Amino acid sequence: MPEVNIQQVLPAYEDMVKSGMHFGRKKTIFHPNMKPYVYTLKDNIYILDLIKTTDSLLKAIDYLKQVIAEGKMILFVGLTKQSVEATKATAEALNMPYVVNRWLGGTMTNFKTIIGRVKYLEDLEKKQAEGGFDLFTKKEKILKEREIAALRLKFDGIRKLTRVPDIIFITSLKGCQLPVHEAKITNVKVVGIVNTDSDPKQIDYPITANDNSKRSVELILEAIKRGVSAASS
Repeated sequence: MPEVNIQQVLPAYEDMVKSGMHFGRKKTIFHPNMKPYVYTLKDNIYILDLIKTTDSLLKAIDYLKQVIAEGKMILFVGLTKQSVEATKATAEALNMPYVVNRWLGGTMTNFKTIIGRVKYLEDLEKKQAEGGFDLFTKKEKILKEREIAALRLKFDGIRKLTRVPDIIFITSLKGCQLPVHEAKITNVKVVGIVNTDSDPKQIDYPITANDNSKRSVELILEAIKRGVSAASS
């Protein structure tokens, strides 16, 4: 595996600060297991230690580089509005599946049913492309086109999910409790962003950072994309 220049992979310290990556949550919703990752408390808001954030990000990148080199599959999950675009862009750049906006219950625990819906969507698209809708009435055609649009919204990102993933990457532990629960049931490893209101021990490779800042999430995903892409090139 090629050596990766850390300085070229990690976001600049100034950019991390500008993005608010160091901002945790209010004191009233603090999880005690996040104490080792906290630098200080200011105005009842916990401030994360960016040195420890950097360390946790590097560990996550090293792990993801390794699993991709082994041919394993990562499912990227971004269910918060501030993470949708970056999640999709990162997954597509790495040729991996993704879920954004809303988690489909059973994606991992009832995989056969989910993949059956993807197959149904692809069959509809094939039928449409081959002119199979031409025999429908105008109303029937509109209904089928609407059905395809709705299915694409739900399943477009997991077309590449040919099996239960080996790892899921989540952009917010707080916002991704359902996929984390399914990952535990199916023995799928979890990598992701954890803020001060969540328990980092819930996942295998926590990245301690602000999950509520769009730019903070973007910087982390960009670093992962650069680190993994550089290692595989």
